[in-house]
Amino acid sequence: MAAQYGEYRDGTPFTGKVGKTIDDSTEAWPVPKAAKEGAPNVLFYVLDDTGYGQLSPFGGLIPTPNLQRVADAGVMYTNFHTTGLCSPTRTCIITGRNHHTNAMGTISEWSTGYPGYTGIMPKTHGFLSEILVDEGYNTYAIGKWHLSPSTDETPAGPFDRWPLGRGFERYYGFLPGETDQWYPDLTYDNHAHTPPATPEEGYHLCKDLADMSIEFIGQAKNISASKPFFLYYCPGTGHAPHHIFPEWSDKFKGKFDMGWDEYRNIVFANQKKMGMFEPGTVLSPPDPDVPAWDTLSDDERKLYARMMEVYAGFQAYQDEQFGRILDYLEDMGELENTLIMFISDNGASPEGGELGAINEYDFFNFKPEDLAFNMSKLDVLGTTETYNHYAWGWAHAGNTPFRRWKKETFRGGTTDPFIISWPAKFTSKGEMRHQYGHAIDMVPTVLDLLGIENPESIKGVEQSDFNGISLKSTIDDNHARQDETVQYFEMFGCRSIYKDGWRAECGYPGANYVEGEKNGFVMGQAIHADDLEKLDKTWQLFNLKDDPAESNDIAAEHPDRLKELIDLWWSEAEKHDVLPLQGTMGQRFNYPRPMPGDSLTHFVFYDGAIVPSVVQPVVYNRSHTIESKITVPKGGANGVIYATGGNTGGYSLFVKDNKLHFTYNYLTRTFYRWVADDVLPEGDVTILYEFETTGKGDLMKGNGAPGTATIYVNDKEVGSLDMPMQVPFLYSIEGLSVSHDYGDSVDHQNYKPPFPFTGTVKTVTYDLAGDAIENAEAETRRGMAHQ
Repeated sequence: MAAQYGEYRDGTPFTGKVGKTIDDSTEAWPVPKAAKEGAPNVLFYVLDDTGYGQLSPFGGLIPTPNLQRVADAGVMYTNFHTTGLCSPTRTCIITGRNHHTNAMGTISEWSTGYPGYTGIMPKTHGFLSEILVDEGYNTYAIGKWHLSPSTDETPAGPFDRWPLGRGFERYYGFLPGETDQWYPDLTYDNHAHTPPATPEEGYHLCKDLADMSIEFIGQAKNISASKPFFLYYCPGTGHAPHHIFPEWSDKFKGKFDMGWDEYRNIVFANQKKMGMFEPGTVLSPPDPDVPAWDTLSDDERKLYARMMEVYAGFQAYQDEQFGRILDYLEDMGELENTLIMFISDNGASPEGGELGAINEYDFFNFKPEDLAFNMSKLDVLGTTETYNHYAWGWAHAGNTPFRRWKKETFRGGTTDPFIISWPAKFTSKGEMRHQYGHAIDMVPTVLDLLGIENPESIKGVEQSDFNGISLKSTIDDNHARQDETVQYFEMFGCRSIYKDGWRAECGYPGANYVEGEKNGFVMGQAIHADDLEKLDKTWQLFNLKDDPAESNDIAAEHPDRLKELIDLWWSEAEKHDVLPLQGTMGQRFNYPRPMPGDSLTHFVFYDGAIVPSVVQPVVYNRSHTIESKITVPKGGANGVIYATGGNTGGYSLFVKDNKLHFTYNYLTRTFYRWVADDVLPEGDVTILYEFETTGKGDLMKGNGAPGTATIYVNDKEVGSLDMPMQVPFLYSIEGLSVSHDYGDSVDHQNYKPPFPFTGTVKTVTYDLAGDAIENAEAETRRGMAHQ
């Protein structure tokens, strides 16, 4: 009788005996798989938009003593690489496969309908979390995710590519690529979450994320002290907005008055003194897109120096939070047996433009910077009043000694700091390694160190091979040779390839924007067949063994080697789903793509709704109506009926002192405001907002379609508002909220968030016209080719 019970119904072996009664039966519990005795904790610490030459362990001028603790207990890699952009690199970090192979050739918000670009990561490429949770680990993700299709990041799901669907047991952070540090767009496990405090009460996201890391670890260790954990810790630090308390930015007053040119010289001297580069290495030349510091006006120097002080304060504050996690592990006796890997997802970012940005969304909307406007906000940089990003001269300096920056494939965008530490295991402490490495090598290295094989299948899905290799042999042996490495790079049409110390580069639209414009190209321009022929004449060649900073193009001296590398790039591109080359960037925000709703022109939302920006009604550059059905209680009401966006841009319909208000925030530059003459009637009220476009605008100069808004209350016209220009592509990472203003407020002058409506919002209904959007889509589909 007992023989038929050899296993449980899920296939787990049953080693007991089952008879007719308990008299002739023996219990045997299924034993869950446990981690190997003494298995280390694993901690991935991933910063954002942090340049090779910014932090002190790599010669930079921002002191990060807690990161230095990790470097002193482990090994720093001076020749480590990423993809040049956040989502793509993060797919490499967590899977060990290349970014196009992971269908993440760009950020998920800019996905397109080609195999390497959909943003839908294949389940054949398992996450490290999926492997380790099956090996008996607790698994936690904290902070930035940015690994799901953006259109899946809604309360309707699907949730299978959210953190809890990819092997993580707990999650606390933000799903999209960035968030406000004061008013973050938080997700806790699988639901939206309100921050536990306000900025006025001392809230900052960096501290919150460290608090939750400690809480998750502690909660599990209290129950099962010997069970190891994997913490994927990804604060948004480095990425805009550079938000920080003034007392932290003030710590750096005067520290960057020397300017970005002298900063490069100081940091490069530090790097050579530390042994990161040979004494005879040449610094890459100044970037033609970056004005020389000594040509700037006094106001410009004052502004740009303060921007860098704010950024440095942001990074220093985050290092303190990381130190709290290290201290907690040390106090628990866990730090020695924790395998830590630190990396930045790409080089320092140029997204503040030449003049820097008070509002980073100027960049995404192609809005030129304005020095006078920036100067007017000098004293509030980094506070709740800004969504700031430094001038790109600091990105160039932050990537010392390399050329260029994020979003491009020169080394400034793709060579990044990397540290690995496991005090209980490694004999090497505080040393450097110069062997080649890439983010795709992190997972293979972890598994090799832990003695775990890449599983043949995960949840019944057969697994692919890694593209990366283990770095284990190099950790305790500075002279260990790696197998010959070939690594391709591509980002928005920028291309490069590395092989055995040689690197070929094809910058797009050129080695810099000045050169690109001379050739008739602009960054973000769509790539067509005739463009490719011109671009292929701009390949450069560098021998990194003699010239690691890519300062001397030797293509003319080695045409055969250059051709070999170009041919190899095309071969790798076909192998890894890189093609087609596209070139377009921010225009893709509003490209048509599969959406979760039932209609793209008619939407009905209810009280309390929170709708992410990527799936909210696309009202940009088109006529539309928004009808609100509300109930006003006796004595009147206050609060937001609906709002989209935040201080960076958006619109809000709200009631204040029982009078109806409408505000349209044009990138914080201009606020179009309307206030009703009369108070709202009590009882059931219908409010109709009707917007009619009156032109096309100039989308690629940041000016969306102009128009006139007319507002009706119970079918009676109560006012109108002319808006000469609107936001063309994107208000904010914040989406639509009903009956309150989720996150930051659209109109700081009139209310603080969430300013909930004190009556009842029954429905908010959007109806969008088709005529204007067709013109806008035609513009964006052409990219910038018309220029």
